[in-house]
Amino acid sequence: MNIRVLGCSGAIAAGYKTTAFLLDDDVLIDAGTGVGDLPLDALAAIDHILLTHSHLDHVLGIPLLADAVLRLRAAAGRPPIQVHALPQTLAALQQHIFNGAIWPDFTRLPSREAPVLTLHPFQVGDRLDLGGRAIEVLSAAHTVPAVGFAVDGGAASGHAHWVFTGDTGPNPALWQRLAQLRLSHLVIETAFSDDEMELAHVSQHLCPTELGRELAQLAGSVDVRITHIKPGEMDAVMAGVQALSSPHRLSALQAGQEMVL
Repeated sequence: MNIRVLGCSGAIAAGYKTTAFLLDDDVLIDAGTGVGDLPLDALAAIDHILLTHSHLDHVLGIPLLADAVLRLRAAAGRPPIQVHALPQTLAALQQHIFNGAIWPDFTRLPSREAPVLTLHPFQVGDRLDLGGRAIEVLSAAHTVPAVGFAVDGGAASGHAHWVFTGDTGPNPALWQRLAQLRLSHLVIETAFSDDEMELAHVSQHLCPTELGRELAQLAGSVDVRITHIKPGEMDAVMAGVQALSSPHRLSALQAGQEMVL
């Protein structure tokens, strides 16, 4: 299994794309602006979209992707793209995006019988089977209902997991579950520097000091990739991260980076 970083920024600017990961060729994990760098045939190959939560920087690629691939997938007789998320996240998509005012309802287009998108709810703790790949839904603590994901690398990897926390503040439940898993990579957000600690608390994101407290709950030595840093804040955030006393191997996630399970 291969996971490619399409975007990992907390906002946009030249060279910065918001959160999206491509698992192999057909599973999209979050759908931020990074999705737009894929060629049309690669977009048309996506069969599943997993969403951590409803915030715009994680979902805005879905309506444009649906419009781009509708004709190709219909001509090829491909099934609908399955969008998997918490019920609250799916409801937000239907109410605020696919409402006919912001964007057409692609869960009913090109027809109710054969739409380009279908919506599939999950709950924290569910284990999804997507083409033989097991993906567990993890808890997250954010300002809206949110989750993370653990992708099982399978028997060949010794069931090592690639874990993405999604947007989250401090979350004891996450570390209780991760203590039971073997980790190959941990992708965790640190959206703000310590200078903006209060903003991090209010918006339920992490800053380096809080990241250090969270990682202290994770045993061993793991490859930890820092994501969701705001444009222009990379140096400040990573200076704080690198100052942490941690047994883990900490580095900033980069768009275009690939991780192999």
